[in-house]
Amino acid sequence: MGVGSVLGDLLPLALGVAVSPVPVIAVILMLFGPKAGSTSFGFLGGWVAGIVLAVTAFALIAGTAGMGTSAEPSAMASWFKLLLGVLLLYLAWQQWRSRDEPVLPKWMSAIDTMTLGKGAGLGFLLSAVNPKNLAMCAAAGTIIGAGGLSGGQNVLTVAIFTVLAALTVAVPVIGYAVAQDKMRGPLDRLKGWLEANNATVMAMLLLFLGVVLLGKGFGGLV
Repeated sequence: MGVGSVLGDLLPLALGVAVSPVPVIAVILMLFGPKAGSTSFGFLGGWVAGIVLAVTAFALIAGTAGMGTSAEPSAMASWFKLLLGVLLLYLAWQQWRSRDEPVLPKWMSAIDTMTLGKGAGLGFLLSAVNPKNLAMCAAAGTIIGAGGLSGGQNVLTVAIFTVLAALTVAVPVIGYAVAQDKMRGPLDRLKGWLEANNATVMAMLLLFLGVVLLGKGFGGLV
């Protein structure tokens, strides 16, 4: 596989991480808090670090396990994609069941009191430990590790994936720092919409990505 092919497989997963509603809502709440600047930039740093760590770890695991030793995806890589696809479909089903009861995590009520360090820790946990994002980062890392790329190409693909996946958190943080007054209204409206549609958005997103991974897994086995 070439870099272009690997990036094509990564784009849906990067989109999936980018449009996850909870981290976007969290960073908007931070921007409306008393320590908007430091906390939001800490969250962004933790979010990016978590994505890089998770994707890199699974890329190394895939490469070490021999998933990328040939031009075609190995059976092990295909089975792993199938497993991740099933996991994402299960998470989609869970999200869909909760769509009529849009309840945000309780920790969001404490965001106003967060410091830079706590913001960074929260960003890291949401990107590298949260099951939904971890599954997508695991799939991305597996695709990179099984792509048979050189070391430099692996670094490039991880960097591109991270930039795309972090855009929806980075844009509000940087935009608010540059034009605070102009950003407050649009961010407040976006927060309200995401709060009301969090479960539905995630269910549709996870369903789409689960089907994509199942298709790639089956395609590599037949």
